[in-house]
Amino acid sequence: MNLGNFTIKAAEAIQAAQQLAINSQNPNIETEHILKALLEQEDSPVEYLLKKNNVTVNLVESKLDELKILKGELPMEVADLEDEILGLHARQTRVEEEINGVTEFIEQRKNAIKEAEALVKKYEKQSTNVKHNREFEAINKEVEMQQLEMKLAEKHIKDATEEIAEKAILLEKAKKNIGAKEGVLANKKGELEKIIAANEKEERHFNKMANDAREHVDERLLAGYDKIRKSYRNGLAVVPVERDACGGCFNAIPPQKQSEIRQHKKVMICENCGRILVDEELNSKVSIS
Repeated sequence: MNLGNFTIKAAEAIQAAQQLAINSQNPNIETEHILKALLEQEDSPVEYLLKKNNVTVNLVESKLDELKILKGELPMEVADLEDEILGLHARQTRVEEEINGVTEFIEQRKNAIKEAEALVKKYEKQSTNVKHNREFEAINKEVEMQQLEMKLAEKHIKDATEEIAEKAILLEKAKKNIGAKEGVLANKKGELEKIIAANEKEERHFNKMANDAREHVDERLLAGYDKIRKSYRNGLAVVPVERDACGGCFNAIPPQKQSEIRQHKKVMICENCGRILVDEELNSKVSIS
């Protein structure tokens, strides 16, 4: 390719696209490489054209991201929110139990004050009938001790009351947080239910087709197929040979092996990724409806 036949900007875009193709281990420059190079280019004409039609690159990419999340991450988001709400409920219960425990402690301290007051009255009454200084001193010590008990109990009550106030604030925050999260969860579940409802019929149809197809495949081949599917996030176990490369990992496939694949005499495996390989012609003929 003679880059001298292109404008400076066009030549720069082609060079950038070529580098993107090399980085992705693709032997050829594809349309997506050129588009990405143009989008990333400073003063890109593509971005100008999009803006002219009231579209920005950022909006396009954001919408693409939203679609990806809607399709792939919504169930995970729902599950995460449910787990988070369970954790918040557990925290709320724990705070409520702590408040109940402190409230019981306050009641115990109040009862201790009443008992001390009753003893003080009892000792003061006894002191009027004593005849010896030693007895009087002993009664005074008991009165002082009960008065100290009352002061200590009052301090405990004051501290515990402040603790309850702090925990009440935490409890209120926890309840508001739970309410907010449950609102988000309801919306997410609603979105997910709409997607499931919209695709339920089609999903049942394809599940039936898959089960019917499995009945006609050798069990050993099925076991290998399932193992490959579980090895990759996209679940692709069978891929076509495209542009002399594996459609899964883009590793180059030798001409001799491609010839064997086109003969359909045995199952051919990509030596690099382990996926099952088929020729483009067979892949294009396979359709589902």
